[in-house]
Amino acid sequence: MGLISSFCKGGIYPVSARSFRWTLTVLLVILGLAVGYQATPWFVETLKRLLPEVANQPDTPSILEDRRFLGTVRLALTVVGGLIGVILGSEIFRFVLNVQRQIENASTREKIALTVGGTFGVLLSVPFAVLFARYGVIGIPLTLVLVITFVYLSTVAVLSMKELRVMLPAVEGKEGTEMPRIKILDTNVIIDGRIADICRTGFIEGTIYVPGFVIDELQHIADSSDSLRRARGRRGLDILNQMQKERHLEVRTYDDRVDPSEPVDKRLVSLARSINGVIVTNDFNLNKVAELEGVPVLNVNELANALKPVVLPGEEMRVHIIKEGNQPNQGVGYMDDGTMIVVEGGRDYIGQDVEVVVTSVLQTVAGKMIFASLRTSEGDSGDWA
Repeated sequence: MGLISSFCKGGIYPVSARSFRWTLTVLLVILGLAVGYQATPWFVETLKRLLPEVANQPDTPSILEDRRFLGTVRLALTVVGGLIGVILGSEIFRFVLNVQRQIENASTREKIALTVGGTFGVLLSVPFAVLFARYGVIGIPLTLVLVITFVYLSTVAVLSMKELRVMLPAVEGKEGTEMPRIKILDTNVIIDGRIADICRTGFIEGTIYVPGFVIDELQHIADSSDSLRRARGRRGLDILNQMQKERHLEVRTYDDRVDPSEPVDKRLVSLARSINGVIVTNDFNLNKVAELEGVPVLNVNELANALKPVVLPGEEMRVHIIKEGNQPNQGVGYMDDGTMIVVEGGRDYIGQDVEVVVTSVLQTVAGKMIFASLRTSEGDSGDWA
């Protein structure tokens, strides 16, 4: 990482950054003072054109030619030029830091595209710059606009080249495999908590990114007057702290790529599209919206359902009956993964462990339900109605 961009959020810059800032500011102040000092004749001539009645007095010398007036104007313009230099120095310093930080956070492919595209853009604009030089001062802004346009178009063109993967195989990874995409966590999956265990097992590869607006939403929930919402928000913040200790999380790096006025879900989708990332969520609605927008999604609930053990009719298992079922004489128990088991004839065994035989498995939108009957002493199941 560059020395310039390695600064603290509190505004305390390292020595190298402070030196760069003050050097830049001093140079711009000197330039502003010089321009202001030299601009006095031009300023006076402009006043003469704007105020001819003052400049063309027949009997008395014009005030615009008075030495004291000219000295005052020169001093004022010099001071104004210096102040403009101070302001420009501060703004340009912030701009340079922002650009440097974005370049450092960009992928290798984006950096190469920016370098190649910038070089081609500058080279393409050279002939036009020579042509615009004939127009004097007007040619300078025209040349700058042209250079910026060519650099932008060239960079976009290089980024859109599918052949870039073949030309630069190291950018995508070893042996032609793509580097893992950035995984973007949403608020619900953080509060859910299972994402911490999944990351700990190593199933999720690549950078784990937490947008700043997701953290802000968690903080807002944690500050809620509702005790349940407050507990959920604090749980989410605790899980983030735990994940940060176990595995480095990237936070707020790419937030400037989305509109802060948009809803959180829309910002997540826009951010994922912008950085070519993947949304990690357990929100059904966000999942569907992201799929419609063409953004890849990792759904924790789908992963959990996929990892549930396969149960086939005829299998035997031991179940703890905890409550009565909806139908007469039914008892209800649960597997370790939360799958509901409805046991025919289990009502009389509430609070007990019983041996059952699976009779059927029903897959619903909400999940899986297993129907079973009590295992008889002879080893076969009772009748299933």
